[in-house]
Amino acid sequence: MDFELNEEQQAIFDMARDFGAEKIAPFAAKWEKDGAIPRSVLEEAAALGLAAIYVPEDDGGSGLTRLDATLVFEALSMACPSVASFLSIHNMCAWMIASYGSDEMKGRLLPDMITMKTIASYCLTEPGSGSDAAALRTRAERTNESYRLNGTKAFISGGGFSDLYLVMTRTGAEGPKGVSAVIVENGTEGLSFGAPEDKMGWRSQPTSQVQFDDCVIPAENLLGEEGAGFRYAMSGLDGGRLNIAASALGGAQSAVDRTLAYMGEREAFGKTIDQFQALQFRLADMETEMQAARIFLRQAASKLDRKAPEATKFCAMAKRFVTDTAFRVANDALQLHGGYGYLADYGVEKIVRDLRVHQILEGTNEIMRLIVARALLAERSA
Repeated sequence: MDFELNEEQQAIFDMARDFGAEKIAPFAAKWEKDGAIPRSVLEEAAALGLAAIYVPEDDGGSGLTRLDATLVFEALSMACPSVASFLSIHNMCAWMIASYGSDEMKGRLLPDMITMKTIASYCLTEPGSGSDAAALRTRAERTNESYRLNGTKAFISGGGFSDLYLVMTRTGAEGPKGVSAVIVENGTEGLSFGAPEDKMGWRSQPTSQVQFDDCVIPAENLLGEEGAGFRYAMSGLDGGRLNIAASALGGAQSAVDRTLAYMGEREAFGKTIDQFQALQFRLADMETEMQAARIFLRQAASKLDRKAPEATKFCAMAKRFVTDTAFRVANDALQLHGGYGYLADYGVEKIVRDLRVHQILEGTNEIMRLIVARALLAERSA
């Protein structure tokens, strides 16, 4: 097994890294204060094919692999995990529409999503159903030629900012088989948004509740089959978990790079602090854990690309392991900066704040453990 990137993969990584270094990193602190990412930057990313990374070429996308996508998000998040993760969510929505939408829906929605003239948000979590996603209460009642949608979604990245919302809603009985997916376009009567959330990290992403009060959704905005929405949501989350893990990895790598530079300049007791063996040991552990996380992430992505039967288990394991590792490494990087690590000027405290949520979203790391344990028990019984 070859763990090295081939020439094409290295070019993909370099392209995303260079775009992030030029177009994102110098402005990330300002966007955090503004609470929004400029649409023009998102459209520039889309022009490089970064808005539909694994949408098939036949549908106008880049047609790259899930492994390629992890390279993109790792590289972009070295500039800003918040921006990279926002692009990840849009990509997940585009892939779901390409995978499950009708030809009419794809022709109508994908072209503008691919250019990011249309920005998409993913709406699964509700105020009363987070980890227990199948218990959602948002409901769409079928009428003659439409659905009447009522309910509230919580913690939605892009709430009030995006142009369409991919919404998981109940159309049938309780449980997963009663859930469908519908597309709600901005401007729909009855669609409204809560106040912007005041968050610890990911502050450049506008986040709010998304509310539906008798929203009339055309029947053609049903994604795929009625009752299949939960299955669609879970299939989207396998790749989403890899992307979020990759974004955590890139943020942590940036923290390590900043720390190496700082330790070569900071002096204590007559020498630079990179000469103290105890601190060298900590650096060695950080590097070892990062490399292990990177290999594990790419193995999981490869399994998803090959549609291996154990792919979901590996995506869950990778999401848990990589995000936990990345946060721990970023936190260690802050510690190695001493008091300066606590200052915004050095950039590490932002990384720590941004990476904390990666252990929660796309399924908490406790739920990742549950997925893995259930898979193990099922394998034992097989």
